[in-house]
Amino acid sequence: MRKRSPVLLAVALAVTAILLAGVAPGLCEEPSPPRQGKVSVVAVTSAEGVVGIAYEEHIRESMDMAEEEGAAMMVLVMDTPGGLSSSMRAVIQHIQSAPFPVVTWVSPSGARGASAGAFIVQAAHVAAMAPGTNIGAAHPVVASGGDIPDEDMKKKVLSDFAAQMRSLAEQRGRDPAAAEKMVTESVSYTSTEALEAKVIDLVARDIDEIVSWANGKTFLVGEKEQVLSIEGYKVVEYEMNPRLKVIQFISRPDVAYLLLVAGVFAIIFEVLSPGGFVLGVSGGVLVLFGAYGLRMIPFNWAGIVFLLAGVAVMILDLVVGGIGILSILGAGAIIVGGLILFRAPGGELLNMSYSLMIGAVAVLTGFFLIAAWAVWRSLKGRPVSGRDGLVGCKVLAVSDLSPQGSVSCHGEIWKARVLDDGFLESGSVGIVEMVEGLTLVVRPEAGQEQEREKGTGKH
Repeated sequence: MRKRSPVLLAVALAVTAILLAGVAPGLCEEPSPPRQGKVSVVAVTSAEGVVGIAYEEHIRESMDMAEEEGAAMMVLVMDTPGGLSSSMRAVIQHIQSAPFPVVTWVSPSGARGASAGAFIVQAAHVAAMAPGTNIGAAHPVVASGGDIPDEDMKKKVLSDFAAQMRSLAEQRGRDPAAAEKMVTESVSYTSTEALEAKVIDLVARDIDEIVSWANGKTFLVGEKEQVLSIEGYKVVEYEMNPRLKVIQFISRPDVAYLLLVAGVFAIIFEVLSPGGFVLGVSGGVLVLFGAYGLRMIPFNWAGIVFLLAGVAVMILDLVVGGIGILSILGAGAIIVGGLILFRAPGGELLNMSYSLMIGAVAVLTGFFLIAAWAVWRSLKGRPVSGRDGLVGCKVLAVSDLSPQGSVSCHGEIWKARVLDDGFLESGSVGIVEMVEGLTLVVRPEAGQEQEREKGTGKH
């Protein structure tokens, strides 16, 4: 029998091994379990507070993170009194360019989507409200809450905002006329009224109801229609980072204003009554925070002028020793400065708590008047140098004063005489009553008054 070639045997073994390697896993593996349905991500973030730069940046960052997460939809949980029109428009642009449907949900009960918030609600693919919430009051006003004073400007601004509200409502298939009333007539709707007026899509108590309503519907996402398909989902929440929380707080109009006023008052006290650096440094920090907050919102320089003028008048009252009518006028100027500080283009949907501002200014002014009165008494008290500064000082008799002699005052030896030709024993303490040329007129300190008795008194 012929001997097999070792080469052929090796090739046969190699082929067999390769075939077994490919087939064996299939033979040895256990059957895989049925494939589970894909779990969708529903991104949720808070849209609370004044609509400003921090608010807009938080929405943008949250949308970017949701896109990276592959979210199927995003829910903005809204509770806002309004804010800057520029930031509002930026948020609307973020919503319209989002790669997924965006839901605005005015929640929880008691929340509102007022002013700028009403526009953001209309911009969303799905507009939802929780029971017990309201939306509307989007009429453009100045920050003080009053109407825009210039009639021509008022018509232009009103027309612009009304057109934008109609456009947003039409784009999302809602009633443009009912939505426009929120701008032109300052109409506000409860959740039930808003649903009946067709300015929102549903009233929802929780995220489940929103997802259930939206699932399977077609939305215009960007330039394309997209069917939302969610079989199962998990909620991923995004919180506002600490930096943006601080910015959002100090960029509130009332907070920025009060930081400025409190900081200026603190610096004034440090200058008038130096006693360390705490007040000065604290005042400087408050002013910096207030100025940074002002940079985030539109403001009127005339308001700053009134504020500084009011502070200057109060200082003048302190210097001249009035502590009265001028201080009241100064406080009035500070309040007027606050009233006009935020009357600036871009702040038409910005609201400010003027009751809080006036109350806080009144309290600060009260503290200023009390402290200023104490400082004024200190500044107007007895001199601390020169001859007049010696009056009231204690002296030590270095010889018997009968009634004349010598005393030590501030380490110096002075000629002195006792008031009313009295007597002061050496080593006793006296009080300077007046200065006559180079002679101090003194009287014995209480409890040391002595009378010289003839024949027995010490001389």
